[in-house]
Amino acid sequence: MAVNSDQIRNVAFVAHSGAGKTSLAEIMLFKAGITTRIGRVEDGNTAMDFEPEELKRTSSISTGIHQYQWKKNTVTVVDTPGDQNFFTDTKNCMQAVDSALFVVDALDGVRVQTEQGWEFAEEFNLPVMLYINKMEKERADYQQAFEDIKNSLPGPKPILLQLPIGSEADFKGIVDLISGKAYTYENGKVSQAEVPDDLKDAVESEMEGLIENIAEADDALIERYLEGETITSEELSAALRKGINERIFAPVLFGSATGNVGVDNVMDFLATVAPTPPERNGKTGTDLSGNNELTRMPEADAPFSAFVFKTVADPYSGRLSIFRVVSGTLGGDGTFYNATKESKERFNQLLTIAGKEQKPSDGAGPGAIVAVAKLKDTTTGDTLCADSDKILYGFADPLPPLISFALESKSKGDEDKIYISLNKLLEEDSGLKLDRNSETNEILLSGRGQVHIEATIEKMKRKFGVDVHLNIPKVPYRETIKKKVRVQGKHKKQTGGHGQYGDCWIQMEPLPRGTGFEFKDAIVGGVIPKTYIPAVEKGIVESARKGVLAGFPTVDFKVTLDDGSFHAVDSSEMAFKVAGSLAFKKAVADAKPVLLEPIMEVAVTTPDEYMGDIMGDLNGRRGRVLGMESAGKYQQIKAQVPLAEFQTYAPDLRSMTGGRGIYSMAFSHYDEVPAQIAEKVIEELKEGQE
Repeated sequence: MAVNSDQIRNVAFVAHSGAGKTSLAEIMLFKAGITTRIGRVEDGNTAMDFEPEELKRTSSISTGIHQYQWKKNTVTVVDTPGDQNFFTDTKNCMQAVDSALFVVDALDGVRVQTEQGWEFAEEFNLPVMLYINKMEKERADYQQAFEDIKNSLPGPKPILLQLPIGSEADFKGIVDLISGKAYTYENGKVSQAEVPDDLKDAVESEMEGLIENIAEADDALIERYLEGETITSEELSAALRKGINERIFAPVLFGSATGNVGVDNVMDFLATVAPTPPERNGKTGTDLSGNNELTRMPEADAPFSAFVFKTVADPYSGRLSIFRVVSGTLGGDGTFYNATKESKERFNQLLTIAGKEQKPSDGAGPGAIVAVAKLKDTTTGDTLCADSDKILYGFADPLPPLISFALESKSKGDEDKIYISLNKLLEEDSGLKLDRNSETNEILLSGRGQVHIEATIEKMKRKFGVDVHLNIPKVPYRETIKKKVRVQGKHKKQTGGHGQYGDCWIQMEPLPRGTGFEFKDAIVGGVIPKTYIPAVEKGIVESARKGVLAGFPTVDFKVTLDDGSFHAVDSSEMAFKVAGSLAFKKAVADAKPVLLEPIMEVAVTTPDEYMGDIMGDLNGRRGRVLGMESAGKYQQIKAQVPLAEFQTYAPDLRSMTGGRGIYSMAFSHYDEVPAQIAEKVIEELKEGQE
């Protein structure tokens, strides 16, 4: 039976790694009676993190999904990864919820991945709430954490809904500012108590400010407040819900997940105040042509529509597609239409996700997060809908890969298995990219960081029995020339009968960087017949694919064919192709050939205290710093750095900044390799070839 949409709360838990998202989810599942013990991340026994790669790292690398009942509502917790290596999964899954709870460490405050998640929430117009965790820890400072939130997270105004009772080891409860009630905790059990005397003035002051803030969401309410009327807690709660849903403000709560303090209050809040699917209104898409806009409202009697936000690849049970129902209802089995792939899909069993388990479901309505197995065409980002009423929803692009590794099979003949296995893993992780470099003949796997790649390789070995070595990819160098020359290319061979004769004169000159190759026919008087001129060009083009310095493609040059000769019997297209090739090699050798390397445009975002180390490191990598600018409480350094010096930057940056720095990278241009380094590169390549 489908759950009433008004009783559904879909909430993503988002934060920097280590803030305590999974710990909070685990205690909630325990308190709701879903689990019989409290799972602890450090013990590797959590319900939300269950894959061996997560247990090994004691950190989420994939989003965990679980449901529980609380206050007659169904709360679906979507526990997203906080590590930047796996943040594409966070971005994907945030599109499927109705609100996000951001967990902030009371010691460290807002960190960079929390800020990035906050940007995703803005992109998806997602209501946000905050939970300041670890209040029991030494040096925990809620006021500093709250100031950090105000200074670091733009948009909805953060407002305190609670005040903590005690601090650090003495943290024992909270005061709810809407009701004015105090709650204390002992051995996980909550008791209502009097507001401590030392907090009464602060509570009164904060309550006054809170009423003003909440009333801003309701014009009639603020008018009554300004006229001195009493505002009831029920009216405040209604205005609070409205303000959260409209992203006017972001409520802030406190607690200790591992200490089980304040968790009941968070559960009450999520079950009664967090936005429901109907409050989020409809979702807009287009018809299949992409020209006409369509909107589906979260209504049970509307045409069925949904979108897939996560895929799990299993070698035994096949592909598991997890999707959010936008409109209409779905039975326990049946068919629907994949509008993205334009194909019909049939499923035999609708499933509800409960951590690592999937439980049969007999139906789902608007707002439900459910799954089906073994769809033949469907992957992450696809739209599912009724065949009779089609719609296509957009889905955000994955975060771009930052690092690549070349894969070398440990067992001969496993190359095909690598492709098959990785293509299945790419279905469940859109942050990965698989490619083959035709120049170097390497299989390249790209991802957000070294940990991302290593975890993928571990998963491939566990799921599909394929094991590989990870190597640093070969740099795709290029070759070019710096001087204009004119040379002859002559191919003459007599072997009895018809011989071979081709003769051409070419001018070769450099072109501006990035121009490519240009060929000009300047033959006059028919000294080379027109039928042979394309053969000369073809000989040059084919030879340019493997340059004379180190075998890399030669680029950015112009060839003008201006003279030559032919033999009425012995000339042929093949002879002139060979002549063109000889002319090219001769010209390049005389035209001061140089090696070019790819230069990357890099933006490194880091806290102030690491600026000096990062600038020095970039300079040491032959980087050229272009400038710096403020990025909230962080600084962003923009630079151009040779790819050869930057391929292992992800783990190095993590080490330099304690995981607090992030970077983006994109190809910029090719530039000349300094002579001393070029000599070394060419020498190493020749040794490798030998």
